[in-house]
Amino acid sequence: MKAAVTATLEAVRRSLPAGAQAPPYEMLVARIEHELAREEARGLVEVLNGTGILLHTNLGRAPLPEPATAAIAQIAGGYSNLEYDLETGMRGSRYARLTSLLRELTGAQDALVVNNNAAAILLVLDTFAKGREVVVSRNQLIEIGGGFRLPDVLARSGAVLVEVGATNKVYLDDFARALSPRTALLMRSHTSNYRIEGFVADVDPRDLAELGRRCGIPTLEDLGSGALVDLAQFGLPREPTVREIVDAGIEMVSFSGDKLLGGPQAGIIVGSSVAIKRLRTNPLLRALRVDKATIAALAATLRLYLDGSWRARIPLYRMLATGVEELLARASGLAARIDRARLDVSVVQTTAFTGGGALPLAPIPSVALALSPRTEAPNTFAARLRAQRPPLVGRVEERAVLVDLRTLPPERDEDLITVIGAAA
Repeated sequence: MKAAVTATLEAVRRSLPAGAQAPPYEMLVARIEHELAREEARGLVEVLNGTGILLHTNLGRAPLPEPATAAIAQIAGGYSNLEYDLETGMRGSRYARLTSLLRELTGAQDALVVNNNAAAILLVLDTFAKGREVVVSRNQLIEIGGGFRLPDVLARSGAVLVEVGATNKVYLDDFARALSPRTALLMRSHTSNYRIEGFVADVDPRDLAELGRRCGIPTLEDLGSGALVDLAQFGLPREPTVREIVDAGIEMVSFSGDKLLGGPQAGIIVGSSVAIKRLRTNPLLRALRVDKATIAALAATLRLYLDGSWRARIPLYRMLATGVEELLARASGLAARIDRARLDVSVVQTTAFTGGGALPLAPIPSVALALSPRTEAPNTFAARLRAQRPPLVGRVEERAVLVDLRTLPPERDEDLITVIGAAA
């Protein structure tokens, strides 16, 4: 506080011409508050997501369900049996805290959790394919956010990439012809953030798994977002579930914890007990392991799937299940409460998206408040919304800032009104 006051006063003194009058006290206070807000924003702060992107990578992806946040508070605030077996009084395994839950939900024989899905792939490649060949379809050599490229990960792990098929078509024979004594792994990767449509062909995971079994070569499927439930019930394009890929016979399946699963950031590997046992013995695992807070949050989230309450209690699915009529009624009530002295406010129907690399092209009907400032550019007003506490992040379209209500829970409506009023 003192540093901000001193810096502001010194900056004002330097900028004043000789003999000029100092700015009003209120203006100085506002400038100091702005500097303090900028300093605070360099750390981690809560944000109101009005973008309409449900799994917004830059805004932290999936909001955690309440049981997960409660579990973090309980476990992280004291001691726990993280690596202690209460029955024997001996050292235990942190990974065992999640194994039974993941086996029950996916049908896999065993499971392992690391700190994200990229780490999961790296661990598998380092364990099974170092110095040997990995066969991947050419149309699945993905790049996702942050410059993460599958070929680069393969190279870093020491594996040798063997591309098969064409950009739009790949057949099982392409994989079979690529086999050699150096082949270590047959891999499929989910095209999370793009689609190839039209004259296309792909290899069914069941057929690839059978080829791997016949030749004694392990198979891996990177499912990316990793849905545990059928998304078609929310009007979205159907995605293969983790259980379906396990049932198809793929030996190892990796996926994220913080996307369609709706939990904390984690990379989950489920598969055969033989494969997972090999992964557990890799010394690299220690560098990739998850902490007690992640384990607590993930376990609490997984239990919601097991007890059947996931649809109502996991925020992602609660947002997906909300109807447009409900959003319209809520938007109308909010619009009536916003001071229109400096803003034009209207309710518009718009489009939301899942985000987070999952189903990027699938639109979700939604409703937004359109805030049109009368005396300034919408980008300027959007910046002022982001400067509030909590910051409100919307999107600018034409002459308005759109605040999509699908990604804003109803319990934050009072904060929303306060922030908009303060910014206006």
